[in-house]
Amino acid sequence: MKPVLGYHVIFSAYGFWLPNDPRGSWSDFVGAWDLFHAGGKATTTTERRALHRDPHDRAKRLATKQALARPAVKFTGLQAWAACQGFGEYIAKSGLPVWACAIMPDHVHMVTGPFRLDVEQIVVQLKAAGTRRLIEERLHPFTHLAEDGDRPPKCWGRGEWSVFLDSREDITRCIGYVENNPAKEGKPRQSWSFVTPYQPA
Repeated sequence: MKPVLGYHVIFSAYGFWLPNDPRGSWSDFVGAWDLFHAGGKATTTTERRALHRDPHDRAKRLATKQALARPAVKFTGLQAWAACQGFGEYIAKSGLPVWACAIMPDHVHMVTGPFRLDVEQIVVQLKAAGTRRLIEERLHPFTHLAEDGDRPPKCWGRGEWSVFLDSREDITRCIGYVENNPAKEGKPRQSWSFVTPYQPA
């Protein structure tokens, strides 16, 4: 087995990719009854590729989103900036190597190098750092739903999707994909101070 040289990680805003998405999901269960009632059980898949372009029942997917407890999150430019400032603070403190990052209105792409934590733990830390900065800047999407003294509901989806990269070619390809991702949605290329150039060993 080849050693893992890096990761392409995708994690989403609340409501972006549901556990019973008709294209498949990486969830084992649906925790909310209303969501289960609208869209059925979890559509567990073992696929590690992106599923967003697969044919599916779009009407069913959109109808299921209507059953969410809160509106699906779409980060504004300011909210995306604040979340990424939080990512940068964690990355600087932890030493996590990040070779590419794009934060879209409803999901985040990141290419990272090997690290002392599992990729799942890394994403938990990044979400927490992004949330902390959103709250500090009073830009959290659910600030209006927080009662006095309480934290707002979570603005990130559960879990993450990750691909293990075991070659320089894979890493270079994924970096290019992430860097070009904003342009596919008509947005400017992103540049973040915490991203460092990939330098193959």
